[in-house]
Amino acid sequence: MTLACGIDVGGTKIAGGVVDEDGKVLEEMRVESPASDAAAIEEAIAGLVSELRSRHDIETVGVGAAGYVDKARAVVLFAPNVAWRNEDLKGELEQRVGLPVVIENDANAAAWGEFRYGAAHDAQDLLLVTVGTGVGGGLVLDGEVYRGANGVGAEIGHMRVVPNGILCGCGKHGCFEQYASGSALVREARALALSGAMIAEGMLARAGGELNRITGPLITEAAQAGDAGALQQLAELGRWLGEGIASLTEILDPEVVVIGGGVSEADDLLLEPTRTAFAAQLVGRGFRPIPEIRKARLGNHAGLIGAADLSRR
Repeated sequence: MTLACGIDVGGTKIAGGVVDEDGKVLEEMRVESPASDAAAIEEAIAGLVSELRSRHDIETVGVGAAGYVDKARAVVLFAPNVAWRNEDLKGELEQRVGLPVVIENDANAAAWGEFRYGAAHDAQDLLLVTVGTGVGGGLVLDGEVYRGANGVGAEIGHMRVVPNGILCGCGKHGCFEQYASGSALVREARALALSGAMIAEGMLARAGGELNRITGPLITEAAQAGDAGALQQLAELGRWLGEGIASLTEILDPEVVVIGGGVSEADDLLLEPTRTAFAAQLVGRGFRPIPEIRKARLGNHAGLIGAADLSRR
């Protein structure tokens, strides 16, 4: 059985794992990410591969990188949280590790992982929406990762949904992720508590009266305990998600939509409002198949597993 090494590069951590052909992670390691130093990142990745290779017969390496990766799956054109600018990461790593290396956008890798081994294993077309600090996206169309003409497609978080809306970190106003992300959830919950609204009292009490302690996990925990304010915030986030996914579905017509990322841990408290808003906004509802919205299955391993499997291809 062919073993591949999957690497998931983040702004603070680098995860590496050995993945078999069934998508099973046989061993995993994590190290700190020296995000401000490109050469140090590459050295850290090479060190992970070397350590895992000492115990497993690894044949290929796949790296999931948060950023724009060219269509040849070799050069990281730009990474917002890592010091890569037109970096030939494939060439650098192949020289260091002596194995074939494939570089992939991290959301594309996660989408492929869910397509091959996760929530969309029974589908041919998948839209992955990751809801975390921002909103990420990955596409599998007709059984192939869709990358766009230049390899940088499916950046759905920066689809504008509100003209002249909230300023985004990308420099534009009104981006999808300013309304449908974990950051948006926390921002709105804190604003509600700051307003003195009675419905926010439960969340604020859980946070010990400190606004900055109202976090995504706290909101989810409060909602699971039946807190009205937290439930309202997740429902509003779900509305934004559902409406945005409806617009994307008009263009892409996916068979399955998979919701991943940290906020998806709220399960149906988020997914049901998302499904409701999605169905209400979809053009032709009642006369067309409605894509099923599912929760991701692979969790934090999706990108690692997907990158490893893509490296075999």
